[in-house]
Amino acid sequence: MVGWPRIVLAGAIGGIVGGLIGLGGAEFRLPLLIGMFGFAALDAVILNKATSLIVVATALPFRAGTVPLDQVLAEWPIILNLLAGSLLGAWIGAGLAVRMKSRTLYRVLAGLLVLIAAVLALSHSMSLAPAALITGPAQIVAGLVAGFGIDIVASLMGVAGGELLIPTLVLLFGIDLKLAGSLSLAISLPTMLVGFARYSRDDSFTVLARNQGFVLFMALGSVIGVAIGGQLLGIVSEVVLLPVLVSILLVSSVKVWRHG
Repeated sequence: MVGWPRIVLAGAIGGIVGGLIGLGGAEFRLPLLIGMFGFAALDAVILNKATSLIVVATALPFRAGTVPLDQVLAEWPIILNLLAGSLLGAWIGAGLAVRMKSRTLYRVLAGLLVLIAAVLALSHSMSLAPAALITGPAQIVAGLVAGFGIDIVASLMGVAGGELLIPTLVLLFGIDLKLAGSLSLAISLPTMLVGFARYSRDDSFTVLARNQGFVLFMALGSVIGVAIGGQLLGIVSEVVLLPVLVSILLVSSVKVWRHG
């Protein structure tokens, strides 16, 4: 058993990095689970999902001081629109993960890390002015498709999906960036539970029973890290931060690919 200080520290590192860009750090935690702790791809995804669920459930009430819950609930049509596609995507994504050969899953995870790096770079470099790209029925259809695609990716990686949901909420629906962060958490919670329900039907789900303490310590470190990262947000320049984080994801992608 790996010592708990190391687990908490690893969770905190991922959390700090994620907190600096307003995320939970799951995309940075996944390479640590594979590279530092030696978990197989599917086990790492399931453990990452469990940790992400705890972090997201903790983050939503914490954000209530900045974004009141009634403000989040007022956007229920958007939440339902994205959820309608996300719930199905979460189930299918988890099903794909448990059926993939280990080597294939490593390759897919490596590619998705590159995708997240690209989205991170683009969404933070463009002007995210709150003006919806499209409206009416076309917006609803686009929301369904976006929710479906986002949660296939999220379930495959064991992440909450905020790195993809937030740009979608801002660009597609014209939502303010701070509110978009809370909406992404509200959407992520039920979809993560659906992903868990699908994972629980596979023998690999027993990795949680064998590593309960690991998940709790990793989640503890992640929550602490996210809080620290949020405090550092105004101190660290985005000009320096973004290239570093994108580089971390790209290097992690290469390492995960080589594990396969």
